[in-house]
Amino acid sequence: MYQFPKDLYCDVRIEENYASRYSVQNDDVLSDSASTVTGAMIRVFDGTMWYTASTNNIDGIQAEINNLAMLATPNPDILKHPVVAAYETNTDTVLQYSEDNDIRKVSREERIALVNHYISSCVDKSIPEQTAYGTNLVITHRAKQFYSSKGAALSHDQQFVTFSMFFLFTVDGIPNYGYSAFTKNNFQDLYGLEETILTARDKDLDYARHAVPVAPGNYTCVLSPNVTSFFTHESFGHKSEADYMLNDKTLQEEWVLGKKVGNEKVTISDAGNIVGHGYVPYDDEGTKATETFLIKDGILTGRLHDAKSAVTLQEAPTGNFRAQNYFRTPIVRMTNTYMLGGPDDPEEIIKGVKDGIYVARAESGSGMSTFTLNPDLCYRIRDGKICEPLRVSVITGNVFRTLFDIDAVGNDFTVNDCLDCGKNEQSAWVSAGGPTIRIKSLNVN
Repeated sequence: MYQFPKDLYCDVRIEENYASRYSVQNDDVLSDSASTVTGAMIRVFDGTMWYTASTNNIDGIQAEINNLAMLATPNPDILKHPVVAAYETNTDTVLQYSEDNDIRKVSREERIALVNHYISSCVDKSIPEQTAYGTNLVITHRAKQFYSSKGAALSHDQQFVTFSMFFLFTVDGIPNYGYSAFTKNNFQDLYGLEETILTARDKDLDYARHAVPVAPGNYTCVLSPNVTSFFTHESFGHKSEADYMLNDKTLQEEWVLGKKVGNEKVTISDAGNIVGHGYVPYDDEGTKATETFLIKDGILTGRLHDAKSAVTLQEAPTGNFRAQNYFRTPIVRMTNTYMLGGPDDPEEIIKGVKDGIYVARAESGSGMSTFTLNPDLCYRIRDGKICEPLRVSVITGNVFRTLFDIDAVGNDFTVNDCLDCGKNEQSAWVSAGGPTIRIKSLNVN
């Protein structure tokens, strides 16, 4: 499509991004919008420096290539540069959402009707503790093209529709948020969720009415699949993004491939080729998605790479170089990251706890060597039974110790597809997953 400059490496990433949103809080419409933005990122590399430009003028891409090439220094050996040599030259078209299932064809009237349906079905204004409710419907479709001077030519697309509904219950002056969230690939899949939403609403209302403060301390904790997904993403997924290691010799020495880093029941993988919220068939430098086992049977077996980090650490690119959008520079990011299910029955995992905490749902988390989980639904475990609800602000642990302290891994693997991940002021679509797990000791406050 383009005339690439001689003796330089160049690539072009074109994106067409559609987004619509319809949100309601109480009886007020907060957002009702739809837009399409098209743009491109152009990069030129001479072996020493990158030259980049972004533009919304697709017809002007060739001119941008020419302007960047004038700034660079021609390098006859550019193809021998280790990073350039590592770039793949894939040619492929993976367009899954360009026909009748194209979510951009959902009308504004259909979006409003869906939201109003759930408000009428799931909001009970007679509940005295209910002080607010809200819904949020977000539809996104992204079509990408990628071309490089090495010969790569790619087209692929992604689309998601996310619906969430929240309730604010206030008891004795204490606000308690309850919510349900769903991410699907097709709009029609958002119908039929009433029972799930109402069950969650009633559980959150009961929690608001009866939860008591936790006594701070160290507890055996059982994490639900939802919380395991946060733990996997925050505590270990980010540590596996190899760009963190490039200038950190200590981290490189701590995380040597082949080292035992956890219980043999622990296996963690990242796979961009799975259709989900983190689906990335090709990353933003044209590398094909792979399944990368980060931990296998407790042994560190892999890391997430772009070409630069792979070359530096003498490993292989994994297809994890991603940007939030066309005017951002890509960085190493997770895709679909999950802890695999194990052999243990979830009920038996709980029965094996004399005195501990069941963490049923988490709102967020963070961490590298020390991780945090911010739960919003916890229960005390006494003699193997789930008992009274507990108010817990934060759960913390050391990644190195916790991976060894996992002594049970359930057979109830579940995917959490409602995640966006922040890193270096960029957001990325991701999913995470996992089963019920039991951890011998975590600090709970």
